[in-house]
Formats: sequence, C-alpha cells, structure tokens
Amino acid sequence: MSAQTFSTTELLVCVIARLLEGCRHVVVGASSPIPGSAALLTRALGGNRLRVNVLGSQRHNSFTNGGVETFDLAAQGRIDAFFLGGGQIDGEANINLVGTGEYPAGEVRWPGSFGSSYLYFLVPKVILFREEHTRRVFVPRVDFVSAPGWSAPNVHRPGGPWKMVTGLGAFSFDRERHRFRLDTVHPGHSVEEIRDNTGFDFDVPENTPQTPAPDAPTLELLRTRIRTEIGETYPKFAANF
Repeated sequence: MSAQTFSTTELLVCVIARLLEGCRHVVVGASSPIPGSAALLTRALGGNRLRVNVLGSQRHNSFTNGGVETFDLAAQGRIDAFFLGGGQIDGEANINLVGTGEYPAGEVRWPGSFGSSYLYFLVPKVILFREEHTRRVFVPRVDFVSAPGWSAPNVHRPGGPWKMVTGLGAFSFDRERHRFRLDTVHPGHSVEEIRDNTGFDFDVPENTPQTPAPDAPTLELLRTRIRTEIGETYPKFAANF
C-alpha cells in the first residue's frame, strides 16, 4: 500500500480525528476501535496535549472504574467529546440500542441503552458513528428511543449530537432545527448514493465537498504509532488495519 492509498478504515479514523481537534478530554467507550484510533491520532498530532481515555485499555486509560468515572466527569462538564452509535438512528438524531419491533416483545434484541441517554444530555460534542450506512440503520423513526436527539427548551441539556460520521459521508446536526446536514461525501461515493441509503431527509449544500483524504505523514503515523497503541486494546483490529 503506497502512502497515497488508504483504506476506508483509515479514512474514517482521520475524519473523526479532525473533529476532535481542540478538545481537552475525549472518552471512548467499549467496542469502538475506530473512534479509539481517532482519539489517539488526535493526541499524537497535537503533541500529546489531549487527554484520552479508551475504556478497556490499560495503557491509554487513566480510569480505575471506567463507567463510574465517565458519568461523574460528564456531569462535571469535564468530558468534551464522546461517541455513540445505534442499531437504528433517525433524522432527529434519536438512537436505538434496545432492538427492533414493538417493545417489549421485539423482533431483535440488542445489548441495551446503558448510560447513552445520560451522556447524550451532558457531553457537549457527541459524535454519532456507524460504519454501515443503510436504510436498516438510518430509519425514518427509531423503534425505541434509547437516547433522544433533542429536548424541549425548558430541559437543561448542555450536551447532545454534534456530528455524525458513516461509511459514506460526514454530517453535522442542527440542534435548533433537529435535522442533519451533509457536510462531505467520502471518496468513491456520491450524494445520490447517500440519499438512496438513508431513510430520512437531510439538508444538502449546493456543492457538497469531498471528504479530504489523509496526507502521507498522517497515514505513516496511523500505520505505526497508532496501530501499536490501539493494538493493545484491539489486537485483531490493528492486525487488519
């Protein structure tokens, strides 16, 4: 693989890393190798000034009880960015981590909401991430609201959805209008493809730019230092980077 060639995984890591620039503290939850790699990459590019806690890691995690400390720090306003996904995500940024079908007798059952709603309300820059971009995931309305994308004006909510990154493009979320806007389209894909694979409407600028490709120095850093760092927590992921 030449320095000018990159994989989809490498592109996604670099897209998310750019979004984390300027943050002071980023926490990455379990089963999140791509966001974890992105946080470590941002830290490396910024001279190690960013505090990163990758839950499940021993070397890149200063917590002794990850869940408890994550919730405590979020309540204190000391986490700048966190990542959430969902089996379903709709156009108002509601996420579903419970399952499909009519609750409680659903058709498919997922692990559950855990603290997603709590963190969605408190962390100012929640980045939604799903590599799969299909109508199965991006639905008109989630079957179950694990965490709501917006709240009434009288509800105290310092946090919420900020950006969304998928395998096809990158979006921003308008918290006033409760609506996504397509920011960039990843190389090799198109606005039409994104529309065809999304079950809800979203705003599209007249000339949607292409997602910037990673440069050679960033790719080199990603394939050396970051691969080693994320490999401590996700060895199989790192081996197939």
